Amino acid sequence: MTTNDDQKLIEAISQGDTKAYAQLVNRYKDLVFTLALRMLKHREEAEEVAQDTFVKVFRSLNRFKGDSKFSTWIYKVTYNTCLDRIKKNKKHYNDVAIDTFTLNKLVTIDNALDNLIKEEKSVVIKQCINKLPEDSSALLTLFYFEELTLEEIAKIINIETNTVKVKLFRARKKLAVILEQYLEPKNNWNYGKGK
Repeated sequence: MTTNDDQKLIEAISQGDTKAYAQLVNRYKDLVFTLALRMLKHREEAEEVAQDTFVKVFRSLNRFKGDSKFSTWIYKVTYNTCLDRIKKNKKHYNDVAIDTFTLNKLVTIDNALDNLIKEEKSVVIKQCINKLPEDSSALLTLFYFEELTLEEIAKIINIETNTVKVKLFRARKKLAVILEQYLEPKNNWNYGKGK
């Protein structure tokens, strides 16, 4: 979907075309829901936030200046709506301790994952990402699954690009700890059997 297509839809919506709005929602509903689900970890809340996001998008569509891609803007609205929901609910997710983390562990995890079937790898990573705090899971989702650039992510979460790099690195370290815990029983199944 090109920016030009989005611009045509935005213009049609501003003229009262409800079908154009339905097209816009249909175009971005999966992206919005996926990010909300990664951040909130609950399907019902993610659905509510997705609905809230599209209401906000509709109400503030006239404020979209076009200085970034529309998808970047809608991600930003989604991200901020999720943060509002998290603050409102005052939910606290367990942080993963990374004190014992080393870069060697990340290499070991990457090598172990290379041995998994590609689909299983994706499922495992998504399950482990769901165990991360909402900000880390959002970053990893935007970068790896939605394949956004660091600059696009910086615009979405309103921080400097270098800060995104640092936060992304920390999120990968947390993910590596969780992946290590997940893979540990599989990797150690033959330990202690030697004589």
